[in-house]
Amino acid sequence: MSAKKRSQSFSERAIAFLLILQTILIGVHAENRLQQGDSPIEVLIWTINQYIPVLKQASSLQEKQKKSVLPTHRRSEDR
Repeated sequence: MSAKKRSQSFSERAIAFLLILQTILIGVHAENRLQQGDSPIEVLIWTINQYIPVLKQASSLQEKQKKSVLPTHRRSEDR
């Protein structure tokens, strides 16, 4: 494996790990809000609003991975 591919692989894994960590922290924060007496509906709406950017980031990462796997001639067609 080339150094560039190893670097990309490490970066992608680091980003995936950080997205997972962010997701866990959102859940912990939601649990804390519930314990402090916030209404479950408010917490659910807040949680969904927090997860949307995480899902967008994960989707973007997935798209980048797909493009990096496609053969060169296919990448030029996608543009």
